[in-house]
Amino acid sequence: MEDFNSWRDLLNPELYIKMGGFWLVLFIVFAETGLFVGFFLPGDSLLFVSGIYAVDIIKETFGSTGSDFLDTTILASAVALAAIIGNEVGYYFGVKAGPALYKKKDTMLFKKKYLYQAHDFFEKHGALAVIMARFLPVVRTFTPMVAGIVKMDKKEFLRDNVIGAVLWSFLLIFAGHYLDKLFMDQFGINLKEKLEYIIIIIVLVTTLPVIVKFLFGKKEDHSKYENQDQDPE
Repeated sequence: MEDFNSWRDLLNPELYIKMGGFWLVLFIVFAETGLFVGFFLPGDSLLFVSGIYAVDIIKETFGSTGSDFLDTTILASAVALAAIIGNEVGYYFGVKAGPALYKKKDTMLFKKKYLYQAHDFFEKHGALAVIMARFLPVVRTFTPMVAGIVKMDKKEFLRDNVIGAVLWSFLLIFAGHYLDKLFMDQFGINLKEKLEYIIIIIVLVTTLPVIVKFLFGKKEDHSKYENQDQDPE
């Protein structure tokens, strides 16, 4: 699939890889936390599928190095850098303008409840939340902003930001690349032909903690944030 046919295609990471390749993948990773608009786009599944296509992506962009491992490393490193920059932008936005968002009305692209969820997640897990949030859709979009709002130490944030971005990008991209090779070599299964199932599994696995929290977790009182301009500390 190389063409956009319906809004449902927006959830298919293969669309972005085939239409925009290396640079579009990096932009989506950056936008998810740097522009706060990427939470509805594929994140974890995009990285996993990018790993499957890693050699092709690097070959089309820069020319192949001749090494699968090196090509995959280049892609994972670039994605990690985009993720780090996106988080830093989100953090500084939180420092400067974040508190005002608690009085902002919901729009199609901005839902205040996600900001509350990220704040509660940050308060519960502390600095480790910056690392953990990388693996949670929606939460990772707003956690950097919340870190800025609560004035987390800049050096500590950068440290955790780098750790989380590197773990997230390398684990998912290398998993995609080498699981594809493993399934092909051992079982004769081409994962490129099973992408729909893979995407569904990844979405279920990564969103399950968020769903469980929403359905069974203790309801937090967010009224204390509703009518104030102060930092939600």
